[in-house]
Amino acid sequence: MSPYINPEFKPNPHLYPFESRWFDSSRGRMHYIDEGAGPPILLCHGNPTWSFLYRNIVLALRDHFRCIAPDYLGFGLSERPVGFGYTIEEHVGVVGEFVDHLGLDGYLTMGQDWGGPISMAVAVQRTERVRGIVLGNTWFWPADALVMKAFSKVMASPPLQYAILQRNFFVQRLIPAGTAHRPSGVVMRHYSAVQPTPAARAGVAVMPKQILAARPLLARLAGEVPAKLGAKPALLVWGMKDFAFRPGQMIPRMRTTFPDHVLVELPTAKHFIQEDEPEEIAAAIMRRFG
Repeated sequence: MSPYINPEFKPNPHLYPFESRWFDSSRGRMHYIDEGAGPPILLCHGNPTWSFLYRNIVLALRDHFRCIAPDYLGFGLSERPVGFGYTIEEHVGVVGEFVDHLGLDGYLTMGQDWGGPISMAVAVQRTERVRGIVLGNTWFWPADALVMKAFSKVMASPPLQYAILQRNFFVQRLIPAGTAHRPSGVVMRHYSAVQPTPAARAGVAVMPKQILAARPLLARLAGEVPAKLGAKPALLVWGMKDFAFRPGQMIPRMRTTFPDHVLVELPTAKHFIQEDEPEEIAAAIMRRFG
């Protein structure tokens, strides 16, 4: 196990009543959960979260689906390996290895925040094995909105990198700001305790830089997702109060990309839709793909 994971932290078994599993990828040891039986659904998180974000969705779906939620390297309970750069290309490579290792076929793929580009990049390489798409409060094209470009530049600046690494800024400030109701203390501890040191937060610090730095990958996805996945049945679940992924800017492009889609608007949800409306999201997945 990585020296950077908090050895004193154990997930609360009432909040996160799942068996921890491990995949030894070519780049490091990845933690994941694999719960339930039925059609597989791969649940991809964003920044600064981990599989814990999906806990209530997994509890609602695991009687009907096989719910698989990994923690990217550098996140959650996964390893922080020496020499890993935490770029989106690297995360895509490891998650792709993971999907192949599990032999997933006929799988649904869900992504939110960076889970959108990561899940889509994995899926375009395995088109014939993807049954359907679930996306919410995310994107998969080069950042063109001013708010996203500005966010990337500000978060990449030395003062904010210091705040992210030394003060755990992404967890302490952006999770409360990105939820309709501030998560409880015990929930917040599950996000903070998995990255107790600056070294453990390296992956969190890199991701906002990648909004601009991963432009080549995002440019590929802008063409490949419509071409290779556009005909798949899709479900769009959108937090309508998200300041960053504003529905008026994002949803039209999503709807154009996936003509066979169902849109579920979450009127009061903000960015972290899995915290704000897990039951509604799970119900929408059941209606669309159950």
